[in-house]
Amino acid sequence: MNYLLVSTCAAAIALASVAAQADEAASPVSAQSCAMGYVTGVGGSNQSIHEYLAAPDRDKYRYVAENPIQCKVSDDGRATDCTGVTNLKREKVSVYDDVDSATIAVVARIELDHGDVYPAIIVVPRADVKCTQ
Repeated sequence: MNYLLVSTCAAAIALASVAAQADEAASPVSAQSCAMGYVTGVGGSNQSIHEYLAAPDRDKYRYVAENPIQCKVSDDGRATDCTGVTNLKREKVSVYDDVDSATIAVVARIELDHGDVYPAIIVVPRADVKCTQ
């Protein structure tokens, strides 16, 4: 009788542990759960990213081509007031803040039209951020 009780409790604990791990793996990236990561995909201003995400798949390439990222560069070398979008390929980022359920703000190094690279706060689709441990 005690053996049955112990084995039932052990099975319940194991099942609860597996369920907790599955919930953790399925949880979306958030500023609280991820400090650093990598982004592969499109990033840019909040408005531009939402327009990009709303565009039909057939128009996404054209949207990126017609709306290149443009930023003002301050005297201390920071890019601000960005508009448009840019492609990021495994770009190392610092997660900055949650924007909404679909996007997250990150600090990334972006290349502007004149070839120089500057840090900027941009918005990326949440699904494109992979956290580093």
